[in-house]
Amino acid sequence: MAERLPAADWTQRADLAALIAALDPESQGLCRYVGGAVRDTLLGLTVADIDIATQLLPDEVLARLKAAGIKAVPTGLAHGTITAVIAGGPAEITTLRRDVSTDGRHATVAFSSDWQEDAARRDFTINALSADPRDLSIHDYFGGLADLTARRVRFIGAAEARIAEDYLRILRYFRFQARFGSLPADAEAEAACARLAPGMKGLSRERIGWELLNLLGLPDPAATAQRMAQLGVLAQILPEADPAPLPALIAAEQRAAAAPDALRRLAAMLPPDPDLAGLVGARLRLSINQRKRLALAVVRAEPDANARALAYQVGREAASDRLLIAGGDLAPLAGWEVPRFPLKGGAIVARGISAGPDVARILRAVESRWVAEGFPDAARLGDLLGEELTA
Repeated sequence: MAERLPAADWTQRADLAALIAALDPESQGLCRYVGGAVRDTLLGLTVADIDIATQLLPDEVLARLKAAGIKAVPTGLAHGTITAVIAGGPAEITTLRRDVSTDGRHATVAFSSDWQEDAARRDFTINALSADPRDLSIHDYFGGLADLTARRVRFIGAAEARIAEDYLRILRYFRFQARFGSLPADAEAEAACARLAPGMKGLSRERIGWELLNLLGLPDPAATAQRMAQLGVLAQILPEADPAPLPALIAAEQRAAAAPDALRRLAAMLPPDPDLAGLVGARLRLSINQRKRLALAVVRAEPDANARALAYQVGREAASDRLLIAGGDLAPLAGWEVPRFPLKGGAIVARGISAGPDVARILRAVESRWVAEGFPDAARLGDLLGEELTA
């Protein structure tokens, strides 16, 4: 692994260069790029977010940005974080910190000027890398470069101690393992996650739901989810879940060129019980729309189900979810729009049927036959209505 950050689109942004110049006009090394931008650039991945660490205190950051005419938003001022709004996209600037105390969920921090002390707060070695904007030289205090080369996700220091600081790091470990790790996984990390998993019960449901969905939304989290189940970690946050269906679902998504979808995968792991799915969605603090989708998706479809009929009955999204979970074929839905049933009750009344339950019964019968025949044209719909009226 190189000891200098390779050139990437974001490292050549003029607005970032101007931001660094505003913060460190005398080029004293007051700022470094940190976190995912450094890690992902070394892996050749697209970088979405830019994080900058600095020795400057938050008030000084605000003052220097104001002097340079750069808009600053105090997004996390109590923790030393300020967002600079620049042309190519926002950049988060955070003053170096050290932990004063932790309780497994929250940390009390103090500002620092020590780069290694700040890096030691991060969870994994691959996340503790930093790069100097002046020459893109990489600073690696904990062996993160070697771990990145080996695709090894390893806690900084003792795994149990780092988890005890924030139990959400258990789920973060498995998310990073699914995204970056190779097998066999780090034995110390797995053992610590298994032993301390009950501590996750004290976490907020929102934090758990966010991490879980981000893990399940990765290209192929099946092996990691299975390992979480084997270690007893998954049962602590989702006792109803069985990850066994995930490999088949992911294979079906790939065959259908369907994007990875966390809610669909969560549905595949749950029993086919819409009420239970609703309870799980509420527990994970999912949005109302997410809960509705989850409850629809858990209902099992037959692999050879009529895709268009199913889409007409439950909607295109729910039909796609059910078919993919069942290993069915999405091809009939490609380029096809779900039609609206064109027959209205008035047309039946006009044929001599008194308004009331008979009209509703005939409508349902004609609609059922119309769907079964593949949504035929108006002429055939008229024939179906005539046959039902005669019957």
